[in-house]
Amino acid sequence: MESELHSIGELARASGLGVGTLRYYDGAEVLTPAWVDPQTGYRWYRPGQLADARLLARLRRVGLPLAGIRAVLGAAPGSGTAARVLDAHLRRLEEGLADARRELSLIRVMTDQREQPMTTTPAEVRFTVSAEELAAALDAVRFAVGGDPGTPALAGVLFEPDGPVLRLVATDRYRMALAEVPATTAPDRPDGGTIVPTALVDALRALLGAGAGAGAGAADAEAEVALTLGGGLVRAETGGHRIEGAALDFDYPDHRVLTRLEPEHRIDLSAAELRGAVETGATRTLPSGPNGADCAVTVLTLTADGRLAVAGAEPGPGSASGDLRVAVNRDFLLDALGVGRPEQLVLELGGPIAPLAIRTPGREGTFSLLMPVRVPDLG
Repeated sequence: MESELHSIGELARASGLGVGTLRYYDGAEVLTPAWVDPQTGYRWYRPGQLADARLLARLRRVGLPLAGIRAVLGAAPGSGTAARVLDAHLRRLEEGLADARRELSLIRVMTDQREQPMTTTPAEVRFTVSAEELAAALDAVRFAVGGDPGTPALAGVLFEPDGPVLRLVATDRYRMALAEVPATTAPDRPDGGTIVPTALVDALRALLGAGAGAGAGAADAEAEVALTLGGGLVRAETGGHRIEGAALDFDYPDHRVLTRLEPEHRIDLSAAELRGAVETGATRTLPSGPNGADCAVTVLTLTADGRLAVAGAEPGPGSASGDLRVAVNRDFLLDALGVGRPEQLVLELGGPIAPLAIRTPGREGTFSLLMPVRVPDLG
């Protein structure tokens, strides 16, 4: 048999993969040998596996994660799976390059300020947005603002001009909410955005009026807000009124990495039905709230026919609730479901340890994420 097979050393030399690397991918069940000598434990590979090994070497070179490598090598011919995995990885690489360029631009600004300390005050950015749409965006993210004194950078909303949109971001580390508002194009100034403190966020929302963002009349819908960001200040003007205040002088966490999701399941469902199921469904009490406080946890699962359901308090083996279960803080989930009171929702699930994304159809840049809760019997 050995004369018909490649030894692990031969396969390593022919593919460019190290012997230790081949052993690793055997253990990961990505490239398993055709035969293992029961006495010596030595691995032997079929001639046809050389092509897989060479493909594996190239996939490693471009940084494809293990799950992606497994999907490409195991893809059925003609399924298109390999192409989809590679396209998704290319998008991640392009997004990562865009992030690197943005960070390097900011680094250049910071180094210039160190070298020229007399010109450290950044230029102001001025642009306008719809008052109604800004109010809706503030409503969409306000529930996720942090309140922990130990993380002062999260005690506000990040206002991040990005070309034709203004992006709002809020997080308390357990959840994150994002919203986008069309804006007059702001100058390209890579400063990482402006953190508007919570009190100023609430004052701005009050300035926009109770009706804005919730079916306001035609006159309100046409109103605009002139925003000025920069120099450590935030200014908003609309309808002859103006408010301003100091921005928070912190670096906001990078939200882009967390929001690059690759969901395994996308479920369209009625928002009212899901709220009802969560409000009446079973929960577990776990120390998963802020500062380790006990909180009610809802476990979401997929039924055999692909519908989303709330799992029972103690699902046992053979439960009809399916294999995929994602546990989240119940109160946080209800907060996210209450934003805007949409009729339909799209939930994206990537597994028990991936964030749960909650989207409203037609609002691509506005969504929320809930961090999963680790439940011992869910793995």
